[in-house]
Amino acid sequence: MLGLLVRLLPFWIREPLVILVGTVFGVRILHMALVDGEGWAPAVIGAAFLLVAVVRVRVVVHALRARRRPAPPVAAVTAPVAPAVRRPPGKEPNAFAQAALAIGLFAVIGGVLWIEGRLPESGATGASRAATCWSGDEDGKPPTAHRATSDAVTGEDLCRALNRPELPELLGTPTETATYASGTDATAPLTDGKVARPEARVEFDTYTVELSATYDELTVAQYANLTTYRNAPDLRKLTVLGRPALFTSDHMMRIQFDLGSGGGSGGPVGQGPLARTLTVALDGEDRGGSYGFTVWSETGALPDDRALLDIAEAVLPEIARGKRDRG
Repeated sequence: MLGLLVRLLPFWIREPLVILVGTVFGVRILHMALVDGEGWAPAVIGAAFLLVAVVRVRVVVHALRARRRPAPPVAAVTAPVAPAVRRPPGKEPNAFAQAALAIGLFAVIGGVLWIEGRLPESGATGASRAATCWSGDEDGKPPTAHRATSDAVTGEDLCRALNRPELPELLGTPTETATYASGTDATAPLTDGKVARPEARVEFDTYTVELSATYDELTVAQYANLTTYRNAPDLRKLTVLGRPALFTSDHMMRIQFDLGSGGGSGGPVGQGPLARTLTVALDGEDRGGSYGFTVWSETGALPDDRALLDIAEAVLPEIARGKRDRG
C-alpha cells in the first residue's frame, strides 16, 4: 500500500522523499550497528538504504540536466500552412519548488522522530537508560526456600529496584550506561538451600553493583559482633533509613579456567579485587535478615561510601513500594 502511494506521487516529490528517507534510515541504522554494537546485519541494511538514496540522487541529477538542455531544432518542411490554434496559457509546475516542499515536509517529520528518540523513556530521568533486567532462573520456578518465605522479594524485584537510570550518577560515573543487568532467586550458601537469598547485579564499564536480600535469623548487630574480631579500620557502624547498618570490605574470589585441550578444568582460586559492602537490616527492629549492597571494580578502585549510602536510600523505598503493590 505504501509503495503504491509513493508511485502515485509526482516525480519531484517522490524522488526527494526516497532520498531523504533512505539517507535518514541508512545513517541511523549504520549508527546502531557501528556505535551501539548491534551486529553486522543492521550494517548491511543501513548500507542498502544509503545505496538506494545515492541511486535516486543520480536519477534526479539526470532529470534536472535534461530539463535545462535546449530542445533540438526541427528541420523545415514544405506543407500547407494551417491556421494557428490558440491555447489558453498554462504555467508549468516548478520542479524546484516541489522538491523544496517535499524535502522541507519530511525534514520536519525526521526532526520530530529524532527528538522523540532522544526523549527519556517513561519514568526515566535525563540520566543514561539502564540495561533491561534479565532473569537467571531458567525454569521460572523459585526455590523451595523462597516459597516458604512469604515476604521474600524476587531477584527480578531487586533488579528492577537497583537498575535505576540514575545509578551511574550515584556511582560517580554519570556518562556510563549499564552493560548487563540480571536477577536470580538464589539461596544462601552453606544452608542446604533452606535460606532464601535473591540477588541482582548491574554492571558498568567501571563498577559492578550487587544487591542481595538474605532471609535468615542473623541480625545486623550479631553480624557486626562477628566481624569486629578482624579489628579492621574499614568497619563502620551506622543507621540507614532508621535501620541498623554496617560497612565492611573484603576481597572477591577469582577463579581461572583452563579451556585448553583438556576439556576445560577449574584452576586455582585466587584473591580478586577489593569489594565494599553495605549491610542493612530488613527492618528497623533488626529482627533478622538483611539487604547487602556490594560494589567493586576490576581495577580495585572503589567509590566513596556515600555512593553506596545514596544507592541504598534510593533502592530500599522502591523495594518496599513494590512489596506493597503486590500486596
